[in-house]
Amino acid sequence: MIRSIRRLSFVVLIMFLALLANITYVQYFQAADVRARAGNSRVIFEEYSRQRGPILLGSTAIASSIPTNDQLKYLRQYSNGPLYAPATGYYSIVYGATGIERTENAVLSGSDDRFFVDRVQQLFAGRGVKGGAVRLTLDPAAQKAAYDGLAGRTGAVVAIDPRTGAILALASSPSFDPNVLSSHNPSQIRKAYDAYSADARQPLLNRPLAMTLPPGSTFKLVTAAAALESGKYTSASVVPGPAAIKLPNSTRELRNWTGSACGPNDKTTLSNALAVSCNTAFASIGMALGQDALRAQAEKFGFNNSFEVPLRAAQSVFPSDLDPAQTAMAAIGQFDVTATALQMAMVGAGIGDNGQVMNPYLVAQTLSPELEVLSNAEPTAFSQAMTPANSAELLAMMVAVVDQGTGSNAKIPGVVVGGKTGTAQTAPGRPPHAWFVGVAPADVPGQAQVAVAVVLQNGGGAAEVSGNKLAAPIAKAVMEAVLGR
Repeated sequence: MIRSIRRLSFVVLIMFLALLANITYVQYFQAADVRARAGNSRVIFEEYSRQRGPILLGSTAIASSIPTNDQLKYLRQYSNGPLYAPATGYYSIVYGATGIERTENAVLSGSDDRFFVDRVQQLFAGRGVKGGAVRLTLDPAAQKAAYDGLAGRTGAVVAIDPRTGAILALASSPSFDPNVLSSHNPSQIRKAYDAYSADARQPLLNRPLAMTLPPGSTFKLVTAAAALESGKYTSASVVPGPAAIKLPNSTRELRNWTGSACGPNDKTTLSNALAVSCNTAFASIGMALGQDALRAQAEKFGFNNSFEVPLRAAQSVFPSDLDPAQTAMAAIGQFDVTATALQMAMVGAGIGDNGQVMNPYLVAQTLSPELEVLSNAEPTAFSQAMTPANSAELLAMMVAVVDQGTGSNAKIPGVVVGGKTGTAQTAPGRPPHAWFVGVAPADVPGQAQVAVAVVLQNGGGAAEVSGNKLAAPIAKAVMEAVLGR
């Protein structure tokens, strides 16, 4: 009996020590993670006792907190909520915070360690503790052009400054209104959230960062880059371009979208193959280069890597263990190749910036409650994806796509524009996705001011789907906005 009691006491002691260790670990090592969790309403209530700082574009607040007379002292409000929702996210007493509201919560809530002196001074002065501010990189005109261009159709737009990686536009459609999720009425919040969640078009999905789709013929930019970087091809190289090719070890035949050859005698140049989006040429080039070369080039542009801007982006994928037929399809952005709009904008940006791919970012500055600068974004390079000479050659090929090929709807009077159209097949019976990647100005290598990627999922519901018809006009409008046209 005594032995049993001792054993029981020992087990209880071990369980107590395990519980103590777990509590200690959570309190001291996971405290920051626990506070940052989206569903931690206790922390949200605590933070509602102080004025949350604004999210700014320039000097204009797109998210701010106003005083109330109810139990929660401040109400979060969003100017043009659906327009900026992919960036701001929401701040909810029921569902916590998302977007910049979550990633920059320490600054916005005033709990950042850098505000300790400010908090003490505010308390001694009898003033309420206030949060700091976050200034974003978004260009208001470009953001509006992107959102208006999508016009409620399911899709995404990302624009990047190739020189720095600053995100100039981050548009998602359909979007949601963060105001209704950030009210002080829990029942209304739940009702709105349930309605958004039940919507088959997924308005809560951050499509520019989280939606991965086959990039279709826009991926031919990556294949062209791999060809030039191999040293075996130039823009003038003659490549196969028949109307159709039989894929190796397969009964399947790959055809050009036009149904015809891409040049006389089933031959064409690499430059013309990009201009007319020749499937058979790029499939043949992909097989000649091999899957390893394609994958290595894709990874230099960012595929198979993770990015936080600081919102986490889904990983774009170039697959492994491909047979020759799969390599051929991957070379034209099909098979299991998937990409976000952010990733394809990075491809265009790298080509437009002498082959250098910059890490994308959305936060330009963090500021104190008195709007004094705490930190400035410091642009950093992700990789040198191409030599400057090869990127200049590929940029010139992109200009030919717009001037002489499939991307004519991206032309801007007085501006040299480079681009690449794309359509990507999906499930049988579903319309293809429509893509466009654009760079401007594209006349001087390394001087591009904007790279943009547009995708309309399943063609945005259009009966006739093409990247030039549907996506290129949106890219044009965004580029014009950035360039002040």
